[in-house]
Amino acid sequence: MSAPALKLVYRRDCLLCDEMLAALREFGERVALPPLEQLDVDSDPELQRLYGLQVPVLLLDGAVVCRFRFNGAALEQRLTRA
Repeated sequence: MSAPALKLVYRRDCLLCDEMLAALREFGERVALPPLEQLDVDSDPELQRLYGLQVPVLLLDGAVVCRFRFNGAALEQRLTRA
């Protein structure tokens, strides 16, 4: 079984994106997280089509964990199932 993949779909100069990243990093100080891959929604037409203005989006193994605001409880629950 492969390691879980954690991805943050974000946009440059996005306050909510910066807030989610900061909250995720703080959460990662307390809970072991898989490596985080950051994906700029504007750098990929497929990401733009999928998420458009609906950023930030945190994905675990391709499934949405949370949008707009970080949800540590939801992420921790998903990680325990992964």
